[in-house]
Amino acid sequence: MKGFKDFLMRGNLVEIAVGLIIASSFGLVVTAFTNLLLSAISKAFGANPNFNAFEPWGLPVGQFLTALVAFLILAFIVYFFVVKPYQKMRERFIAAEEETTEESVELLREIRDSLRAGR
Repeated sequence: MKGFKDFLMRGNLVEIAVGLIIASSFGLVVTAFTNLLLSAISKAFGANPNFNAFEPWGLPVGQFLTALVAFLILAFIVYFFVVKPYQKMRERFIAAEEETTEESVELLREIRDSLRAGR
C-alpha cells in the first residue's frame, strides 16, 4: 500500500494529470477554431469543404479527404499558434540560462585541464 501511495504522491503524476486536462480543453478550442475556419472557407468559396459524398469506384475516399483537410488545418493552427510562440519564448528566456551553463562548464574544463597539467 505504501508503494501505491508513493506513486500517487509523485509530482510527475500530478503534472501529467494537469497536462492532460489542459490538453483536452485545448483540443476543444482548436476543434471549434477549425470548424470556424471551415465555415469561413465555405462562405468565401460558396461551397462547404465536405468531401464525404466523393466515392470513386465505391470507395469512401471522401471521408478520408474531409478528415485530412481538417487535420491539416488543425496542424497549421497548433504549429503556428502554439509551437512557434513556445519556441520563441524558450529561446528568449532559456537561451540565456543555457549560455551561462555552457560558460560555467567551459571554465570548469579549463580548471581541470590546468590542474592536470600542473601535476
